[in-house]
Formats: sequence, structure tokens, C-alpha cells
Amino acid sequence: MIVVTGATGNVGRVLTRTLAEVGEQVTAVSRHAAAVPDGVRHLAADLAEPAGLEPALTGAKALFLLLSGDLHAAGASPTDIIGKAAASGVRRGVLLSSLGVASRPFGTTRLAMRELEDALRESGLDWVILRPGGFASNALWWAESVRAHRVVPAPFGDIGVPVIDPADIAEVAAACLLDDQHTGGVYELTGPQVITPRQQTEAIAAALGAPVRFHELTRDEAKAAMTESMPAELADDTLDILGSPNPAELRVSPDVQRILGRAPRSFAGWATRNVTAFR
Repeated sequence: MIVVTGATGNVGRVLTRTLAEVGEQVTAVSRHAAAVPDGVRHLAADLAEPAGLEPALTGAKALFLLLSGDLHAAGASPTDIIGKAAASGVRRGVLLSSLGVASRPFGTTRLAMRELEDALRESGLDWVILRPGGFASNALWWAESVRAHRVVPAPFGDIGVPVIDPADIAEVAAACLLDDQHTGGVYELTGPQVITPRQQTEAIAAALGAPVRFHELTRDEAKAAMTESMPAELADDTLDILGSPNPAELRVSPDVQRILGRAPRSFAGWATRNVTAFR
């Protein structure tokens, strides 16, 4: 049995399906009831209360750990989840961390994630750490505005990073859960090229076959929107990267190619596959 947390999100949903398609038994964990693929068990649990995970962890061989925004907040203790997994006999843990742990190691949220990485390394589990950069699916923040007004509102219109398709993260995670050769690996996951918000807007317009206008937000405007769904510190950390990426954050990593044997998917491809969200 493999336990997938965050199983209804952009990464977890694809990972759950991928594992089920290759015949693995999967327990999909999310905070609320959700539809899952045939043959997959679902457990509604709040990761802020690790004891709720015990029914899923009992008898499991591996855990994919993805933290929602509230588990980055002050007072949260996600390391307890790793402790519960080890105590339950789980043998392998794959953690979805962040590129910022390496590129900006002293930010508050990065220090917390580093602590979680260290807890996994010291847990006794076979471990793998995945450090993605920006997600292509963050463009879904713009979906309502595109549908209603054909406008993408975003800060830093001409500053880009190599955003990664969450489906690539999921496929890498599946490989790391299933193949012992990745034990002890720390993988940086990016898309194939740097792309700016203005260029992302053009890709969405091409997928729609309709004009879409770019509207540049101030940093304060962007932060106000982001803090509706994440802690303010995490929003600030994210905006620091988006507004002034350093060389580590601009680097296109070879790790997706190395693990999957193919180049990472493009943002244009992601936009085409997800175009219904913008219609």
C-alpha cells in the first residue's frame, strides 16, 4: 500500500492515478471527501492532526508527503507525520519540498521545510526529496479573471522562472516511490525553459484561440490576493522569488530528464491540456 497525501491536488491527483494504473494499492488522503480512481481507497484526514493518518499508515509500505499551506504556518508540526509513518512500519518516504530550501535557505518557510527534510533523513525510512520550482498550475489563479474578462492579473510581467508541469512532478514521485535506485536522492524539478507571466498569458491565449490581455499587479496587490489561500510569510517568500529570481531559481534542472528519460513538459502543453479551466 502506498499512501498519497494531498491526493486531490494538482500533483496528488495525477500521482494517485499513475500508481493505480500500474497496479499499486493506493490510499488517497485529503481533507475532504473526494472522488478517486476505481480501486483506490480514500481517507479524509487533516494533516494538522497526524493521529488521523494512522488508519492509512497501518500496513503501508510508502508515503508521499505533500504539505498544504496551513502546515507551513506557525504552530504546525508536520514532522509528527514522519514520526507516525516510521512508527507504523512505513519503509519509504518521498517528500515534496521546495527549490527554495536550496536557493533561499534562510527564509522562514524555507527553514521550516529544511527541518522537515532533516526529519525525513533521520527517520530511518528510505527517503527521497523532491524540490520543485514554480508550478505551471499556479496559472489557475488567473482562471476566473480569464473566463470573465480575458485578463491575466499578475506581478512582474517580464520576469520569468522555469515553471514545471505538476504532472511531471507526479511522474517523478511515482518513480521515486517504486524504484529503490532513487533512495537518498535530492532532485530539483523545473520546466524546460524560463517563461514570464506575459509569455504564459500568450500561451493561454493560444490554447483558447482568443485574445487575452496581461495586467500587471503591484507586489502589494499580488500579496493581498495570495494571502487568501496561504500564510503571509509564504506569500512574501514566493513573491521574492518571482520578482527577483537568483541564478539557482533560473537554472533549468536536468533531473526530470534524468529520472523519466524525457524532457519536461512545456507550459504551452500544460495550458492546452487545461484550457477548459480558462473558458
